[in-house]
Amino acid sequence: MIKYIQATSAARANELLSQVYPQIKRDFGALVEPFTLHSPAPQVLAGVWIATRETELVGNARREIKEAVAASISQLNQCPYCEDAHTMMLHASAAHDIAAAISNSRGEQIEDPALRKTVAWAAATLSPGDPRLLEAPFSAQDAPEIIGTAIMFHYINRMASLFLDDTPLPSNKSWLKGTLKRLAGRYFSRAARRKKEAGTSLALLPAADLPADLDWAADSPCVSGAFARLAAVIETAGQNALPESARLLTQAYVENWRGETPGLSRRWVEEAIVGLDEAAKPAARLALLTAIAAYQIDRQVIDDFRIHHPDDRQLIEASAWASFTAARRIGRWLGVQKIRN
Repeated sequence: MIKYIQATSAARANELLSQVYPQIKRDFGALVEPFTLHSPAPQVLAGVWIATRETELVGNARREIKEAVAASISQLNQCPYCEDAHTMMLHASAAHDIAAAISNSRGEQIEDPALRKTVAWAAATLSPGDPRLLEAPFSAQDAPEIIGTAIMFHYINRMASLFLDDTPLPSNKSWLKGTLKRLAGRYFSRAARRKKEAGTSLALLPAADLPADLDWAADSPCVSGAFARLAAVIETAGQNALPESARLLTQAYVENWRGETPGLSRRWVEEAIVGLDEAAKPAARLALLTAIAAYQIDRQVIDDFRIHHPDDRQLIEASAWASFTAARRIGRWLGVQKIRN
């Protein structure tokens, strides 16, 4: 279930959706909520799809490694929806033991040494300076896809925590989840196995320049092209939906952020926005909470934002901009690690 907005799965609702939705159905296997929640902002949806497809779904690195990264980061961010979804996708890739190990927080029991080290790396991505991040457990050739997958799930987890329920499964009972994930994995297995050509999603959006902080993607034309397009549409979205003062405050706060979580109290955000004018405070509050502590957002935060920004599109654009701002910050400390040749 999608909260706070009216999403659409109807491709005919928009010309760009009519191009994006068939690709999602074909290559991912279904129109799933982490994509469709973006439908009020079709350009943002296209950018998110392109960057997800060109990192997680195609390329040189094995699909099960990237799904394990997605699931591990979702567990790190305490995003149960995405953790369930991507352990389910591990089942779709026939990586049943890996799915079980991650679900049970026992990544150290994964038999494949490269995959085990990559799961440990993913679990450290909120801790710049952690020894597990000092030397990447994957090759330079695979780095753009794996780092890109990590960044996309730091983004998607924030959006899912804000807009989605706790699980994509029909039941949240722990004793049923293993069976339900295997069954759902069978449904998605055909799409997971289907051969996909890298780069075919790039035509959905015009080419753009790759920002300097995303240069970890530069060695892969498809991944760099995807993130350049995503960064361009996200920047436009932020300008559309957030006052400049709210954007500048959020960027400055995130620049000094080192992956820590503030706990349950929202005092930190109220202190951060105290100098803004009253009209900008609700937008800055939403942006900061989305970037740093999406779990602290409630209906009142949304309602306050909607006083000046009533459209679903603006809510998606604002939260997408904030989520990507945080994900890009994480990407900066991932992109400077030593990567083996």
